Amino acid sequence: MNVQITPLQTSPARDAELEEDRGSHLRTYVIGGAALVLALGGFWYFTHDSGAPKPKRNLAAPVKVAPVEIRNMAVIEHTIGTVVANSTVQINARVNGQLTKAFFKEGQMVKTGDPLFEIDPRPYQAAYDNAVASMVTAKAKAERYGRLKAQNAVAGQDFDDAQAAYLEARANVESARLNLEYTTIRSPVNGKTGAILIMPGNMVSSTSSSSSSSTTNGISTANPLVTINEIQPVKISLSLPQSDLPRIQAQMARPGGLTFTMNLHDAGAADIQVPVTFVGNAVAGTTGTIELRATYANTDMALVPGQLVDTTVMLSEIPHATLVPRDAVNTGPDGQFVYVVKDGVADQRPVQLEFDDGVNDAVSGDLKAGDLVVTDGQLRVLPGAKVSISGTKKRAGAGAMTSGRHKVKHAADNAG
Repeated sequence: MNVQITPLQTSPARDAELEEDRGSHLRTYVIGGAALVLALGGFWYFTHDSGAPKPKRNLAAPVKVAPVEIRNMAVIEHTIGTVVANSTVQINARVNGQLTKAFFKEGQMVKTGDPLFEIDPRPYQAAYDNAVASMVTAKAKAERYGRLKAQNAVAGQDFDDAQAAYLEARANVESARLNLEYTTIRSPVNGKTGAILIMPGNMVSSTSSSSSSSTTNGISTANPLVTINEIQPVKISLSLPQSDLPRIQAQMARPGGLTFTMNLHDAGAADIQVPVTFVGNAVAGTTGTIELRATYANTDMALVPGQLVDTTVMLSEIPHATLVPRDAVNTGPDGQFVYVVKDGVADQRPVQLEFDDGVNDAVSGDLKAGDLVVTDGQLRVLPGAKVSISGTKKRAGAGAMTSGRHKVKHAADNAG
């Protein structure tokens, strides 16, 4: 038995769909290829030289320079000084009583011996008169016993007792006289008075029994009536690091001693040179500084105790120092260095800082007078790279000073 299988027939509609799919894929391939060609062409255009000349970039860093100088440099310290009264006296009562009068106005200048206060003198006048009367009686008795003793009419013991009684009475008179004198309180120094701390009308006392007493160093004393500061002359106190002590001692031993300059910042006023008259006998443990004091006449009374003044102390001098502007010294991983410009190229040279006065630095290194060092624009400079000089910094004068503290790094063996 033969079985015949009829093959399947594809419908016309299915054939049309397959032709449409093949046409869509072809269009996609064509569009993708065109986009790839455009991308490769753009890449080639932007990465290949078109042959047109391009301007060259200037790689030389613009900098400012200043010349190296060789001259003597003063080793100086800038610090703040404090005005201190030449002496400060607290005026206290030496006898008890009522304060009845003040002979001065607050803030008045007084001289030694001028009356300041009066304590009611009447009780002390009466005590003095009584002591004088007792002394007169004792003196008459002693004289009478002296005559009787010459006649052997009185025992020697009675004569001695009469003489002793007279001496005691005379001592009582002197004590009463002093107490009466102390009722007028006088200035022990020339100076300027402060505020009156206990006004007339109050009871004052020289002992701790007074309600206005205080304890100082374990000793009970009465509170002062007024404080007098001696301000002609005054003292200027300042402190310097203990590392400066060898230079201070060396300068004090030279003729003329050590002086410092005081700036009062008055318009048109010149700086004042003041001689150092005192160097502390110990270094402060908390600050590591040594105190210096100078005496100033203060004839115009422009300075008052507690006032702050700018001071500049010249400790020594570095002869033939190599000086560069402070801005020229840079700090790197290997230490300090400067850039020296030679033939338009920056050369990095190491230096060691000896002293910094705030304007110029004294350094040691491979530098000579006239070398140009970079003072501005160092951040754009590389060792051995080209630089372009855009300006020369003006150098500060040898006497230029700046305020504030600057650390001295000059070695003691180089001190002038």
